[in-house]
Amino acid sequence: MKRSPEPNNRFSGIATTAGIAITALGLGFSCFKIIEPGQVGVQTLLGKVQETVLESGPHFINPAVNITTFDIQTQNYTMSSKGSEGQVEGDDAISVLSSDGLEVKIDLSVIYTINPAKAPYIYQHIGATHEAYQDKIVRPITRTAIRDNAVAYPAVDLYSTKRQEFQAKINKTITESFAKNGLEVQSILVRNISLPATVRASIESKIQAEQDAQKMQFVLQKERQEADRKRVEAQGIADYQKILSTGLSDKQLQYESIKAQKEIALSPNTKIIIMGGKGSNPIMVSDK
Repeated sequence: MKRSPEPNNRFSGIATTAGIAITALGLGFSCFKIIEPGQVGVQTLLGKVQETVLESGPHFINPAVNITTFDIQTQNYTMSSKGSEGQVEGDDAISVLSSDGLEVKIDLSVIYTINPAKAPYIYQHIGATHEAYQDKIVRPITRTAIRDNAVAYPAVDLYSTKRQEFQAKINKTITESFAKNGLEVQSILVRNISLPATVRASIESKIQAEQDAQKMQFVLQKERQEADRKRVEAQGIADYQKILSTGLSDKQLQYESIKAQKEIALSPNTKIIIMGGKGSNPIMVSDK
């Protein structure tokens, strides 16, 4: 523009200033990086991973540095027999062999997060995407831990009495293995344990038999209580009769008879009196 004839050469200074301003602005923006909430940034310079992790918020960085973000929010990886529930379509339940040689299928969810301080390690040794550390760390470690621990239990124990113990063991194993690879376990959820049909039918039959036995115990206890009640009642009646037979004299009985006759005689109804022989009490019939 300077070499241009008038009047264009007059704008050469303005164009130069504008170019410098735009270049400076571009450099400024390239030095300014915002890390979104729930993420951390891993820096790489000329192919070398930097150990310093960028937390969420604004940062001024070397424009030659490349930033790769990692999601550090809670993540869930589910392996289930129902294809709609897990990351893998179809039946993705974990098949294991119990100590008694039976095949058991386990549905499980792993709740975990990325350790922010370990993000550079994950980027350098595993990968930056969800699929990378899920396929290389989460899935194989979890499935191996399940199989290695399940083999120590009979199938019925896994299904019932030892389930909590089994879950605690796999939680410990998976937590330790994840920590070595930059992941932190929040919880391991054993969602379902499926036994072979024959074993399940046997367990259900056993449970039904135990319930029937408990019901019979209740019935027998109730019958024993009723028998005790009747025994006490009969003993009371016997004691009462004994008291009456030993405690009432002939004169007392005659006195009670006279009282009853007097009450009948004083009532306003018509009476028929049948007199007995000597030594006997008269009989009165009330005609209402």
